[in-house]
Amino acid sequence: QVQLQESGPGLVKPSQTLSLTCTVSGASITTAYYHWSWIRQPPGKGLEWIGYMDYSGSTYFSPSLKSRTSISGDTAKNQFTLQLSSATPEDTALYFCARISQSAIDYWGQGTQVTVSS
Repeated sequence: QVQLQESGPGLVKPSQTLSLTCTVSGASITTAYYHWSWIRQPPGKGLEWIGYMDYSGSTYFSPSLKSRTSISGDTAKNQFTLQLSSATPEDTALYFCARISQSAIDYWGQGTQVTVSS
């Protein structure tokens, strides 16, 4: 059974870097050809794709967030981490990590709320 679990601060101050980690169990982040993704849902809005890291460590980001986003993997811990720099209140959202298989999400984390506020 594949499980994903998000972790990180629930409160971030404006201009700081928002950092979240997804711990994966039941699958390896280096197994071809899975992609490991971050998605968010702002209050009252729909899902927004942030970006993903593939099994080789290559990354792809939403054009609207690309300049502020990085995703990296830790193969020893089987984790991948999102960093979103220069956070603003507009980054307040429920953040999910997920696995993509054959262009579709087959597993989701439960989500973690992040609020950007002073």
